[in-house]
Amino acid sequence: MQEIEFEILDFIRNNLRNGFLDAVMPMVTMCGNMGIFWVAIALVISAKAKYRKCSITMLIGLIIGVLIGNLIIKNAVQRDRPCWIVEIQDLLIANPQDFSFPSGHTLSSFCAASILCHYDKRLGIPSFGVAVLIAFSRLYLYVHFPTDIIGGAVLGVMVACLSVTITEKYVFKRKEVD
Repeated sequence: MQEIEFEILDFIRNNLRNGFLDAVMPMVTMCGNMGIFWVAIALVISAKAKYRKCSITMLIGLIIGVLIGNLIIKNAVQRDRPCWIVEIQDLLIANPQDFSFPSGHTLSSFCAASILCHYDKRLGIPSFGVAVLIAFSRLYLYVHFPTDIIGGAVLGVMVACLSVTITEKYVFKRKEVD
């Protein structure tokens, strides 16, 4: 399986790399660092009362995602990154120090996009475009395998569903009773 994944990564590297994307992809991936882009979106939309539930749910989802994906699963699986296995001389970003599976950038992006889509499709659908772009940047930069991205996306959607359920059942239910 890993051979196929390297073929995909090498295809991207050998056929899609160019000066423009070499400049853009590190910036795109930086938006996913620590979910900062999604935290910023959550904080911005929280200014409007109709988006507060969405904002709170996003923040809860991002926290759950870090706990499950980055702290538990990454350390349990301990999968090496492709750039650790194949030394890349012109790696466009700093070599990550944590394990590869699942992609935390992808997990947080798909979690946030799913939650946005749940509360407002007009915000959610374009956010999936951003999520896909951030996920692709991880492949382009040779720091994740395709299955890391797929795992991050699936886990992100699952965490979003869990977060919506938790917040709707426990957080917002209490407010309605008070």
